[in-house]
Amino acid sequence: MFFSIIIPLYNRPQEIDELLHTLTKQTYLQFEVLVIEDGSKDDAKAIVESYGNQLDVRYFYKENEGQGFTRNYGFERAKGDYFVIFDSDCLIPANYLEEVKNYLYDHHLDAYGGPDAAHESFTPVQKAISYAMTSPFTTGGIRGNKNHIGQFHPRSFNMGISRQVWEKVGGFILTRLGEDIEYSIRIHENGFSIGLIPDAKVYHKRRTSFSQFYKQLHFFGRARINIYKHFPSQLKLVHFFPAVFTVGFIFTILCNIFYWPLGFVCNFFLLLYFLLIFFHSWSVNKSLKVAFLSIISSFIQLTAYGLGFMQDFIKRVVLKQK
Repeated sequence: MFFSIIIPLYNRPQEIDELLHTLTKQTYLQFEVLVIEDGSKDDAKAIVESYGNQLDVRYFYKENEGQGFTRNYGFERAKGDYFVIFDSDCLIPANYLEEVKNYLYDHHLDAYGGPDAAHESFTPVQKAISYAMTSPFTTGGIRGNKNHIGQFHPRSFNMGISRQVWEKVGGFILTRLGEDIEYSIRIHENGFSIGLIPDAKVYHKRRTSFSQFYKQLHFFGRARINIYKHFPSQLKLVHFFPAVFTVGFIFTILCNIFYWPLGFVCNFFLLLYFLLIFFHSWSVNKSLKVAFLSIISSFIQLTAYGLGFMQDFIKRVVLKQK
């Protein structure tokens, strides 16, 4: 099996250097790498080409269109039997392709996704953000979890499709705002098999600050409504949880300001919830600092997503604006 690894890149030369370095350690060697620079001002051409004697790597530069259409650009030029998509802020374990190859030989999948985790080199903030995005108490553990709710939708930071999927379904029709979920749904609807490969994990840096994390999750909340506009059946009760939490938090603040009787009850449940996150993160990360930061990252994860979700729900669903 020959893999084509496709990496869209936008103004992140340091990240692609770190990612390509991890790819030089792969135990399975039948792969090529396509790095597509999406109109970056700070390009990484020299960095990518410096790996020419260690990897079968090709560099492309195109006008800025967003990550979805940039991946399509890579699909059109890929030589592999299977296309693997990574985000530029990922680090890839040395056995990643070996795990994928072995799993696909034993379990036929036309498309797959894999989980993400925090690398030991990540900062405490990055580990806390990783916790918030994978915890059963924030996202429900649905990202890269065997016990996911409903259809499994691979996420584009760690996703693979067969050449047959590309030839029949085509590529991304959205360039952002939930483009990977929309693509997964179309793959399902065309009769292809999709599944999780539990051991095909990557170390996903996501964002390096809480302010960047807030912007990203606000965008994710809006993306969920974008998916709903294309596929109404894909809006589940679990997707409302961040909005419900956000409304509940605002109500708790009002209760405390105006001394409403429910204030004590709201405070108790909010404190209980944050203590649950603290001790669970402490157990997972073995760090008191990361556990404390996980409270902050979880709060940001829920409120940013919730506000983005409510913003576009009101605008696009209630008010019927485009």
